[in-house]
Parts: sequence; structure tokens; C-alpha cells
Amino acid sequence: MNLSMILDMVADGLGDRVLVGDPVSGLTGAGLRDRARAGAAKLHAEGADRLVYLGPNGPAFPVALFAASLAGVPFLPVNYRLGAEQLADIMARQDAPLVVTDTPERVPGARTLGVAEFLALPASDHGSDAALTTDPESVAVLLMTSGTTAAPKSAVLRHQNLTAYLFGSVEFASVPDTDATLVSVPPYHIAAVANALSNLYSGRRIVYLDQFTPAGWLDTVGSQRVTHAMVVPTMLARIVAELRDRDVPGPECLKSLSYGGAKVAAEVVEEALTRFPGTGFVNAYGLTETASSIAVLGPDDHRTAIEAADPDVRARLGSVGRALPSVEIEVQGEDGTPCAPGVVGDIVVRGPQVAGEYLEAGSKVRGDGWFPTRDRGYLDAEGYLFVRGRADDTIIRGGENIAPAEIEDVLSGHPAVADAVVAGVPDLEWGQQIGAFVIVRPGRTVDAEELRAWVRERLRGSKTPRYVEFLAEFPVNPTGKVLRRDLVALVHPDASVSA
Repeated sequence: MNLSMILDMVADGLGDRVLVGDPVSGLTGAGLRDRARAGAAKLHAEGADRLVYLGPNGPAFPVALFAASLAGVPFLPVNYRLGAEQLADIMARQDAPLVVTDTPERVPGARTLGVAEFLALPASDHGSDAALTTDPESVAVLLMTSGTTAAPKSAVLRHQNLTAYLFGSVEFASVPDTDATLVSVPPYHIAAVANALSNLYSGRRIVYLDQFTPAGWLDTVGSQRVTHAMVVPTMLARIVAELRDRDVPGPECLKSLSYGGAKVAAEVVEEALTRFPGTGFVNAYGLTETASSIAVLGPDDHRTAIEAADPDVRARLGSVGRALPSVEIEVQGEDGTPCAPGVVGDIVVRGPQVAGEYLEAGSKVRGDGWFPTRDRGYLDAEGYLFVRGRADDTIIRGGENIAPAEIEDVLSGHPAVADAVVAGVPDLEWGQQIGAFVIVRPGRTVDAEELRAWVRERLRGSKTPRYVEFLAEFPVNPTGKVLRRDLVALVHPDASVSA
């Protein structure tokens, strides 16, 4: 199975349904295939071996994704916010790309096509038989890793990985034609690829929001009668704050709101559940290398946890849920054996949607089929997964391994603390010292020594932060992950740690 066959299923089964854009003037299933065929013909005419998408959210994104599939070349969406040096490095790795972009000056020497021009290419029947010829093992999508501690790598997702994700999580043509989803995550993130494929496959209309603001997001949900949406944690926090300022509930039309990609403060989730009383919340956990979600905390889990008297059940609001039926998740110790419930170890995953492969470094899937996510965490007795942070974030102070999440949880329990991030700060004597970066609740005050004493009373002295910095907000990347290296630079300008 390949993405071209998915496109044919959508175009043949939902040909008259508007699936992208405005319900009156948007692209139908058949129209999407027509535009993708035109794009594929252009790729062949140019002799391109790759379609690079350097553009915003919008209809051109899914068209480009399927055009590349029909042409039998990889699709590479690139972060349009990258600096000139980073972008030049990525482009230097491409042999003969065609770049869809409205900023051709940023890719000098490359063959480019404007976004509007790409969508207006003349009709073609090229690619009409691609569903029969595209090898499921060929590369469908390339996504650049963040490159926070080394040069960015090109994560490989093959047709079989992406279609396995679809078949394991979505039913074809399973939603009414009144359903619509709002996509505001960046187009160069795995969530954007997964959202495009899963919503088109299910028959749900996609509405794109290129520039996120909480007011704009809420207004679009209302005006487009959006029923489903996915946001990153920073977006969720800002949406909740906007509703609080307006003193109104969330739009009634919104049936489902997914969030994920980074840690979310428990207070934000709890308030969101109150502000959106009729909305089902979903926390999704996945990686680029796993073709999107591998674990989900569903709407019933959220409501059960928030109403539970049992502290173990209530704690599940801070989990990422349980593994999807199509994948296996284990938490393993250093010897590779499964950890007991509640014991922190390395999170590993296996299943047909798991790629775990990079163009520059090959496959990282072990011989036993397990892919190390490089995340640390634990499973509870019922199989709920709790992610405790990246293995790279572990602080090594005087030879002792210290998990930032443990200290973050204690700091966040202080009544004056809205959120906290902990990271290792380089130190000549100890190797690393503990740095705590704190956002204080509005109207509350607290000083550094009070927070140190708070941690010291609940954890041992070696886990007490040496540095405490107070901030109005944390630096984050476009998917909401806190940039720890930027935080560390506040107290050690030469520092560089994993984000």
C-alpha cells in the first residue's frame, strides 16, 4: 500500500466532498487528485528527484504531499523560519529538487515554483497509474530533526510506515460531511503530515490556519464550524487564557481537541476541561520516527481522571495514555528487560508504522525490532505511559544521574509556581549543576531561596537547584518544546544542551 493508493481511495470514494479549505470553494476529493496529478507532471517535466515545500500552512501542502507520491519522489517540508545558514545546509544535501515557495530568494540557485503557481498548474493525467507502481518500501516523506545538539538529520518515512499508521488509527470515510478539522501546527512537523493523511482518509474537511493567535484560532473554529483540532501545549495555554479573559466557554461546535508534542502543565489541562465542557480531549504521544502517534489518552480517560478520588487514577491526567492497538510499547532497563510498573526506564516501541531511520545515519531499529525513542518514562499497572523527559536531558552532577522531571514536579507543586523547567548547567567542579527556570502565578510572589528550601524538604540536598531564574515565559520551538539550551544560556552563555 502507498500514498497514491490512499489518494485514489479518497478521490474515488469522496470525489464530490469538499476536503480542503472553505466548504463552498475548497478542494474536493477529486479536485485534490487533479491538482496532485498536475504537480506530479511538473516534477517529471523538471526531472526533479524531490519536492521541497518551503511554504506556509494551506491547500498547497496536501497537494504537494500527494504530487510527490504520484511522481515517485520524496516530499520534504522545510521549516521556513530557519536561518540562512541552516537552510543552505539542508538545500546543499538535495540533488535535483523542485522547491515550492513564495520566497525563492531564500534558496538561490534552486528551481522554484510559487505556491499559487503550483496550485494553478494545468491539468494532467500523469500519475493516474502511480498507485499500481509506487513501491510501498520507497521513501514517501523526509522530515528534518531539530538538530539541537548536532546537525539536523533527515528522518525517513516510507509509504508502508505512513499507511500502517493510517490503517491502525483511522477508518476510511468514517465521518459525516459536516466534520471539519483546524490545522495550525507547522507544515514541517510530523503532526501536519499525519493530520493531512488521517483527516482526508476519514473524509473530514481540513481548514488551515497559518498564523496562530488564540483569538484567531477561536474565531476560525466558530466561523468554520470546526469539530476537531490539534494544538501544541503553548497554543493550548494561550487559548485557555483567552477564554479566561473573555470569560466565555469554548465553542460548542468543537467535539474533539488533541494536544501533544511536549509537556503540558496539569493546571492548563484541568482548566481546559472546564473551559470546554462539551469537548473531548485527546493527549497524543508520538515521534517523527514513528509516523505520528503511538499512545493516546482519550476523552474518557481525561474525564475519569479529573473526577477521580483515587490519586493513582487522577495521576493519569499527566500521562500520555496507552499504546495504540497497532504498536507495542515497553519501558526497559539498561539490560534491555522490561521494567516493573512504576519503574523509570527507556521507552522503546515497535510496529509496522515505526521507521526509526535517517538518510545520514541508517536505521536505529534494534535487531529485536524495538526502536529506542530516547525518551525516559514508566508504565503504571494498567499500561498508562508517563513520559519523564529525554534521556539527553538527564543531569549528571558529580556522577549522579538526576531526572529533571522529578524536580520540575516538586517545583510545580509550590502554590506560587505556574510552571517550571529544570536543566543541567555546565560546571567545572561537578560536571553539571541544577538550573531551575520558573514562571510565577499571577498575583503571587516567591524568591529563589524559598524554592530551594521547598525542593530540599521533599528531595535530598543534591537535587536542590543551584540556579533559580524567574521568567515571564519559556523559549519554545514552533511545536511547543522548551528550548533548554536557551534557558541554560541565561546563566551560562557558552552552554549548549538538548532542547
